Amino acid sequence: MRMLADLRRSASAWVGGGSVVTVLIAGPGAALAQTEAHIQYGSHTNPFTEESHGTIILTMQHASMWKFGDNFFFVDFLDDGGDDGFNEMDAYGEWYSNLSLGKITGKDLGFGPFADFGVFGGVALGTDVNFRQWLPGARIAWKLPRFIFLNTDLMYGIDGGRGVDGGSSPELDGRFILDVNGLLPFNLGSLAFSITGHAEYAGATTDELGNDIPSSILAQPQFRLDVGQALGGSANGLYAGIEYQYWSNKLGTEVDESLIQLLVVWGF
Repeated sequence: MRMLADLRRSASAWVGGGSVVTVLIAGPGAALAQTEAHIQYGSHTNPFTEESHGTIILTMQHASMWKFGDNFFFVDFLDDGGDDGFNEMDAYGEWYSNLSLGKITGKDLGFGPFADFGVFGGVALGTDVNFRQWLPGARIAWKLPRFIFLNTDLMYGIDGGRGVDGGSSPELDGRFILDVNGLLPFNLGSLAFSITGHAEYAGATTDELGNDIPSSILAQPQFRLDVGQALGGSANGLYAGIEYQYWSNKLGTEVDESLIQLLVVWGF
């Protein structure tokens, strides 16, 4: 993120954000709210058939700060052009509201490498399998040189769906999710770059049918170039780059995915 915000990212065992988390805040004159539109393209794997299709993902995300913390939400629209019922005109979104303990108490809670602490509540929704999940959690915000932000979030995923009898994916038992997310800007000559994204570990669990759902790792770092600034225009308006995605045990299966996606971002 370049100014101030916090981000993240549909089948029966999807339990984490991830897509995670990012945040927008960057430098002097930073805005208190920022909205971005993303276009991504890459070859995603259906973990149930193990077939891959070129997939377009359109994302709208928004982050804003307020008196006692910050809010973040995103919505993904996915279409792989296939006909297997996976990632075809699907939508998935998450919302998080974080309460800064420093802002609530009116005290600077930072010391050493710690910048602040927070508690938050989140919800994840997916249309493909009527997925819903509640995500209460706690945050450690770190204070490290050159980073705009670096957070460690510990969440507990609570299935809020209706289960198989209700026409949803099988209901999952709760499990802990650990997510690390950050933003590191840097310059090479006159060009402005950034590395942002998250890496998330979700613990093993079981579903209502008695199936074991393995633990998983989802990492989605982005490498961005500020194209608008490079072309002599405004900074923080147009980015281009790539997102690398690694997903072990994708969606509760034993399929691992590794891919590079093309990325274009518009900031508003």
